[in-house]
Amino acid sequence: MERLKMQTPNLVDENIKKIASLFPNCLTETVSTVNGEQRTVNGIDFDLLRQELSSSLVEGPRERYTLNWPGKNEAILTENAPIAKTLRPCKEESVDFESTRNIYIEGDNLDALKLLQETYLNKIKMIYIDPPYNTGNDFIYEDDFAEEAEEFFQRSNQKDEHGNRLVANTEANGRFHSDWLTMIYSRIKLARNLLSDDGVIFISIDDNEQASLKRMCDEVFGDQNFVSTVVWEKRYSPQNAVKWFSEAHDFLLVYAKNKLNWYPNLLERTDAMNARYRNLDNDPRGVWKPADATAQGGHGTKSQFYALTAPNGKQHVLPNGRCWVYTEPVFQQMVADNRIWFGADGNNVPAVKRFLSEVKQGTACQTIWKYDDVGHNQEGKKEVNNLFPESAVFETPKPVRLLKRILQLSTEANSIVIDFFSGSATTAHAVMQQNSEDNGNRKFIMVQLPEPCDEKTEAFKAGYKTIAEIGKERIRRAGQKIKEPPPSPPKISTPVSVFSK
Repeated sequence: MERLKMQTPNLVDENIKKIASLFPNCLTETVSTVNGEQRTVNGIDFDLLRQELSSSLVEGPRERYTLNWPGKNEAILTENAPIAKTLRPCKEESVDFESTRNIYIEGDNLDALKLLQETYLNKIKMIYIDPPYNTGNDFIYEDDFAEEAEEFFQRSNQKDEHGNRLVANTEANGRFHSDWLTMIYSRIKLARNLLSDDGVIFISIDDNEQASLKRMCDEVFGDQNFVSTVVWEKRYSPQNAVKWFSEAHDFLLVYAKNKLNWYPNLLERTDAMNARYRNLDNDPRGVWKPADATAQGGHGTKSQFYALTAPNGKQHVLPNGRCWVYTEPVFQQMVADNRIWFGADGNNVPAVKRFLSEVKQGTACQTIWKYDDVGHNQEGKKEVNNLFPESAVFETPKPVRLLKRILQLSTEANSIVIDFFSGSATTAHAVMQQNSEDNGNRKFIMVQLPEPCDEKTEAFKAGYKTIAEIGKERIRRAGQKIKEPPPSPPKISTPVSVFSK
């Protein structure tokens, strides 16, 4: 008979869980008095919840555990505010417009993310973004939330020549970090809505905002959905002209929509990994490698401490502080099954034979990504230069191998991928390249503001007025190059439909 529960469920806790599933950013920690004792418990940030459910600014801060900054409520208001805009097809700039499902959107990514909500809600498998790093030299988006847009922009002169909302965020700005967080917060929240329940986002960042971005994503996704911080080795040689340390890495923050539903794919085993397996005794089960037959003694039971007698009669005594990994009966069964290696002459320290056929046909991804495996900044620049031999059109592109690693970990053959800080369109290039290699049918959505190229740059001199023009042309050129017939040409699709806002 089941034991009857003598207490009804705590409906407050259940309600908190329900609200947190809809608005994870509203989950916080608060102090509550329980049976006369003060305890820290989960609670709901009602000020943030009110803001999520309000179309006007809500005031009323109180003491709680949260990340806060000037402009946070405005960012929530901006995220939730409707827009009266649509996407305009640009068939003359597209490749196979009628048949492709790949999309390039030229316009403000905040507006684009709102326009994508209805069609792609809960459908995106992977999002990658490489936002401005807030180094003091970046341009960031400035979103209006307090007055009529045209009035605000005309008054503050914050439109560029194309009518876009870009402002320089210098270190002299009194809201240097706040303005960056306000800009990125609303976009990350809208992006979360697009992710499928088994979707994941990768965000490139450096030390300037890594800590703040981590806290912010903990709030947006829920800290229980934080997967990992990846360290990417982006440089292969040190910089000597530095005051402190030569920076050689960037970070990738990885968050799942629901961590219990997302697990990274295994990476393909390398030839170097497989080369460690040999067949020293011609075992019919195939190649194997020796593994330690002992473990730490503190974790063993009494049955794992004994003197092991080898088939040739030699006794093997345990080293101090160690135990055998198996009890003696199991070990003898392993010996009888030729799963223990005592060396060619039978006198070696015993080792367990690990057969390649019995291990995972793949390897778990580590959190340090070396440039030998995923490329470095110079490689990314060289890839773009090879596509644009007439000029060095982009200074800091990510390498295709870095994005391919992300795709291999997080997508399947028919996944949809979004990059809403598209830049030079490395993500689109990587999607097409990965499809060509595994016969996949992944689709991409790229979003890029037509950010003006500086007139002093090689890109401008080569005739490219905006970053978006470079990205679109890269997709066309990379797609054409991938389609060039190799010895055994795969059937791939590399078209793209271009839209502008």
